[in-house]
Amino acid sequence: MDVLSANTPQGKVYRALIAHPRSTVADLAELTALDPDEVEQLLGELHESEVVMKAGAEWDAQRPDLVVAAALLAEDRRRMLLRQAEAELAEIYRFARRERSGYGAVEVLDQTSAVFEHYRRFQTGAVHQVRNIDRPPYFWDEAELGSQENLQIERMAAGIKYRTIYPESEQESPRRSEGMMRTVANGERARVMVDPPIKMAISDHRIALLPLETLIEGNPDSLVTLLIHSSGLLDALSSVFESFWRLAVPVTTEGIRRPLDERDREILTLMASGATDDAIARQLGLSRRTVVRRAAALLERLGATTRFQAGVQASRRGWL
Repeated sequence: MDVLSANTPQGKVYRALIAHPRSTVADLAELTALDPDEVEQLLGELHESEVVMKAGAEWDAQRPDLVVAAALLAEDRRRMLLRQAEAELAEIYRFARRERSGYGAVEVLDQTSAVFEHYRRFQTGAVHQVRNIDRPPYFWDEAELGSQENLQIERMAAGIKYRTIYPESEQESPRRSEGMMRTVANGERARVMVDPPIKMAISDHRIALLPLETLIEGNPDSLVTLLIHSSGLLDALSSVFESFWRLAVPVTTEGIRRPLDERDREILTLMASGATDDAIARQLGLSRRTVVRRAAALLERLGATTRFQAGVQASRRGWL
């Protein structure tokens, strides 16, 4: 994958060859500002990986589509091996902790204080990301809510990504809306949707908390929550989150309710109908470059990766 990056020595050599075919080692050293000996060594490694080709003293780049196809194939193999290792280790983990009458991937927490403590550990143990679906009822008091907000901001500053889906009613609550805006301003990616059906949190692909939103009768400190370890159930919950994420509307500190201008509305309407960039440009009398630029800005503003998602999001906001 290093060869596809513009910031690695391999990437610099490969990109130089794409732009300057049939270059010598001396040519490439000058183009990349790398030492000739290092360039020669890199070319040898890239040639072995079939990323570059040699003709006498001159070198040329392999076609980028073939290089990317090979990288994707290698990535698929790596993911398959990781999944196999995960399945084997998870089975050993569950077997070592399984009670005869229980399902080893799920623990039941029936004390609210234990849930809060697990959620703190859950975040401090995250390596890549924390995903949340937030909805009432809420069991944190003001102090606990403030402590959680501070912990999240600290973890985001340490490089952990947070993605949270909030209920739309959250924006109508001054206290919770202010907290949401602070975490968004500090790096949280947040979206809102009408009445999310579940409350849950997922740390990386390792563990999840699933509150059942019920209290044991006669015990006010008895929020029943499932602690779910790596398993098919955790995979299913992860897929549920991603499905809801695609349907929810992005929150930004720049005001997501800022209306569209008429030109963007026309472009978005044609995008949602399935028109290509060329067709939109012809119909609106714009250059293709302008259409591509404005369409990309609309996708980013809507938090969408496809035109279909953009149409769904725009419709939910009342833009179409």
